[in-house]
Amino acid sequence: MARKKKEECKKMPGWLISFGDLMSLLLTFFILLFSMGTISLEKFHMVIKGVTESLGGRKVYLEQKLLNQSNVPLEFPQMYPKMKRKKMLTKELLEIQKQLKKEGIQADIIQHGSIIRFRINTDRFFPPGSATPYPEAIPYIFDICRRMKPAGFTVVIEGHTDNTPIKTKKYSSNLELSAFRALNILKMFLQCGYPEKLLAARGYGPYRPVAPNDTPKNRAKNRRVEFVIDAS
Repeated sequence: MARKKKEECKKMPGWLISFGDLMSLLLTFFILLFSMGTISLEKFHMVIKGVTESLGGRKVYLEQKLLNQSNVPLEFPQMYPKMKRKKMLTKELLEIQKQLKKEGIQADIIQHGSIIRFRINTDRFFPPGSATPYPEAIPYIFDICRRMKPAGFTVVIEGHTDNTPIKTKKYSSNLELSAFRALNILKMFLQCGYPEKLLAARGYGPYRPVAPNDTPKNRAKNRRVEFVIDAS
């Protein structure tokens, strides 16, 4: 009968192999955590530099002495004045809104990010089917210009109407009427001294309603002028 060959080395227990695999995974995991927790100061300051300059801050020059510091002085001379002007403009618009509402004129302020929409109902500003403002509305338009001018932001003046069809000797459609209303307000802003390069006028007629044209009240909401201010 053949002899059973004697094993030269004893086999490792099965649990030891699993334990070794677990230790290897844990070691890899901790090395990964360490690498993620180690931040390159130079790269971090490069990110700060890019963000600062994109937001209107001064040029940031990263010297070796600066990289050895824990704090990086950041200045935003172009950003803070804009924020201050936007705050000042919002305050002025709130004052105009309050004044108009005392006179029974609906006015709303809508903000989306850096865009401010100052929306005014035109029933007390323009006669039906006309782009020439009422004489009593002219002081309000000049007051709006005077209050908005110090901020120095770009303003697009938009004309809007309801969907009631019109056809006059002067205007063949609501679209044309809304464009001329916006243009006439723009001309008054120029007379007031608002920089021409910061102004534009558009007419949308009934094509951008803020309410369904199904009731007299809703149609009145759509008869409006909007001052779209870009405060970015």
